[in-house]
Amino acid sequence: MTRLPGEGTDLKEGASLTGSSKAYFDALGGEWDRLREGLFSESVRLKALRIAGVERGALAVDVGAGTGFITAALIEAGLRVVAVDQSRPMLDALRRRFPESPQVECRVGSAESLPVGDGAVGYCFANMLLHHVEAPGVAIREMVRVLRPGGRLIVTDLDTHDHRFLRVEHHDRWMGFEREELRRWFREAGLTDVRVKDLGEECCGTSCSGETAAVRIFVATGAVADL
Repeated sequence: MTRLPGEGTDLKEGASLTGSSKAYFDALGGEWDRLREGLFSESVRLKALRIAGVERGALAVDVGAGTGFITAALIEAGLRVVAVDQSRPMLDALRRRFPESPQVECRVGSAESLPVGDGAVGYCFANMLLHHVEAPGVAIREMVRVLRPGGRLIVTDLDTHDHRFLRVEHHDRWMGFEREELRRWFREAGLTDVRVKDLGEECCGTSCSGETAAVRIFVATGAVADL
């Protein structure tokens, strides 16, 4: 279990937290890697890449890349990566992690408006991002937009839960998601071969008052139809 810094005010589900969540992650910066280790394990990214069936030499976008948790695994697997995040301090930490690497390019942007061209990448990953996004359905459609025909979207995130401290202290917008909801969003975005299943991992945390949480992590995948 880990306790993250930060305080906030309780809000209705889905209420805008853009300023506070961005400020929260801006403040974490280089501390995020250490804190993340207590939240979820490296098995999350290894399983996500295996399920995606990534191919060496392909181009992927890591949405909500942070300091490079998913990006690092993609680079190790031989892919080129466009790392997108709304937090400049997070991307600065990612750049320090991969100085002058030709395999990664950092771009500032949001999940709802990606700084990536239409049909530009073969894979799109979003790990623990969706519960921070104001409009998850919009973000999913935007992630599908940047995929080429045959490209795959891979989202790892939280099942529904009732741990409100994750919203107050960690600035989560959403208290997880129903898996059927992900299936619907993926299909409405035009994806085929849609699958949402348990990843066999948990995200764990402890509140400032000592409340603990262990939330199951799902993996949602879908593909853009080949022309």
